[in-house]
Amino acid sequence: AAADPSSFASPSCCLTRHLYLRCRVDFGAQALRGTAAFTARAEREALRCLVLDTKDLQVFKVTVNGQDAKFVFGEKHSFKGTPLEITLPFELRRGQEAIVEISFESSPKSSALQWFSPEQTSGKKHPFLFSQCQATHCRAILPCQDTPAVKLTYYAEISVPKELVALMSANRDGEMPDPEDSSRKIYRFSQNVPIPCYLIALVVGALESRKIGPRTLVWAEKELVDKSAYEFAEAEAMLKTAEDLAGPYVWGQYDLLVLPPSFPYGGMENPCLTFVTPTLLVIDLSLFSMFQVIAHEISHSWTGNLVTNKTWEHFWLNEGLTVYLERRIGGRLFGEQFRHFQALGGWRELQNTINTLGDKNPVTNLIPNLNEVDPDDAYSSVPYEKGFALLFYLEQLLGGPDVFMGFLKAYIQQFAYKSIVTEDWKKFLYSYFKDKIDVLDKVDWNSWFHAPGMPPVKPMYDMTLGNACVALSQRWIKAKESDLGSFSSADLKEMSSHQLIEFLALLLLEAPLPVSHVQRMQQVYNFNAIHNSEIRFRWLCLCIRSKWEEAIPLALKMATDQGRMKFTRPLFRELYGFDKCRDLAVKTFLERRASMHPVTSMLVGKDLKQDQ
Repeated sequence: AAADPSSFASPSCCLTRHLYLRCRVDFGAQALRGTAAFTARAEREALRCLVLDTKDLQVFKVTVNGQDAKFVFGEKHSFKGTPLEITLPFELRRGQEAIVEISFESSPKSSALQWFSPEQTSGKKHPFLFSQCQATHCRAILPCQDTPAVKLTYYAEISVPKELVALMSANRDGEMPDPEDSSRKIYRFSQNVPIPCYLIALVVGALESRKIGPRTLVWAEKELVDKSAYEFAEAEAMLKTAEDLAGPYVWGQYDLLVLPPSFPYGGMENPCLTFVTPTLLVIDLSLFSMFQVIAHEISHSWTGNLVTNKTWEHFWLNEGLTVYLERRIGGRLFGEQFRHFQALGGWRELQNTINTLGDKNPVTNLIPNLNEVDPDDAYSSVPYEKGFALLFYLEQLLGGPDVFMGFLKAYIQQFAYKSIVTEDWKKFLYSYFKDKIDVLDKVDWNSWFHAPGMPPVKPMYDMTLGNACVALSQRWIKAKESDLGSFSSADLKEMSSHQLIEFLALLLLEAPLPVSHVQRMQQVYNFNAIHNSEIRFRWLCLCIRSKWEEAIPLALKMATDQGRMKFTRPLFRELYGFDKCRDLAVKTFLERRASMHPVTSMLVGKDLKQDQ
């Protein structure tokens, strides 16, 4: 088996199959303290040791079947953390199981956890905590085999102050008073579908819920819960569409949780409980990115959570396939032209990413080499959009959307509950389409998988919804000063919000517009008044690129009011590249750094050359 370059664990020697987690959430110390008991199975004869991943953890004691076991920490690695080497007090035969129980405590600087003081929450009364383990941060909560090659079930008991609610990526299994402390209560959770450790998730706060479907509650702080229930009302319709395309939903509950604004991603597909950014809650219901994020996270219930990449080098198997499924749901709900329009937007996003990273950069390979590379550093739209482009190209080559969906459904059935690499996917593709091997052999697999930059082939896109965006962006690009009077608010009358996003994205692929052009654009289109975050983000990037000084405070505000990396990192990068505000951008970042999510802070710090 290919070893995982991002983990110290050796699943080929020993597999952790179940976790029983008991822990206490201590807001004062900003730590989780407790025990993790793993059911571990020897995968070879005469097993005497077990290596687990840890990062900034204290370990107090290890027992194996109740007997004390010796343990030692190995050498600390810059981003992988520190291996925990446990010597078993007796030999295990191949196939034999033992319970390995570890008493541990997390650090206040854990890269997986963000702690909020009451002032940083919407309600201002109670503290808040959330975890984000993908890709390699579960080891900063508890010792584990932190590789997606290993899947386990889990049961958890979490003690929290009794005025707060705890939720996990599992089905809720009741609550009870904490027998050791009457000011606390214990919440119980059960996850009976085996999952990789990166999908273990915990949130604690003054949360309320609203029922929006037969298997769906929306959770948020009181101030946001009704708005969230209204915005996410379509979740059940999307779930049904996804089941129709991909097969039965096996996870039981599908809840949604709205996090504080510093959450670094649009969404995170934690099983039974999707985490989402509050940047999706806009006043107008035109935010298709809300649909996009929810459809994306729902799709992960099959691609990613059920069939999982074995190492982060094969991340495209999680993300490319999920984007494909997400866009198929979009096609079902809004029509095939809409799906093609979304696909074209993805191609532009890929062009933009490759312009930023450089077309010779090895992280733009569909399958990058992550030896001594932090997966957080390699993260970009490439696995999503290059992965999607390959699947969209294959769909067109092999007989269209329905034929290709037949393959995807069979693939999910074949590899459900497993972790796989690209070669497994490709072999299955060849066996499924055994009557079309000549077509498959014409695909330039080597370039698709192992070459940097844009893909070797561009799929075909229906341009019906895209043409208006291209025409308007070309008018602005070609306009001279004397033509600026020809633009008016009527230009946008027939355009939807996702067409506005595409119009701005097209302008961002070109040389910066003269400042007079963006000033005129603001006069006639009043983009500053738009709160749709996808539009606002691209508009502000455009203004800063054109060196319009009036946009500086607006861009800084958006970069710091929320922490979704898709917006925060490029905004800070654009501000840093504008000489007039470079110092202000750095100063603002340094002032805000302490209240940022640890991963966001690390990556923006690198972007602004402020690495600690």
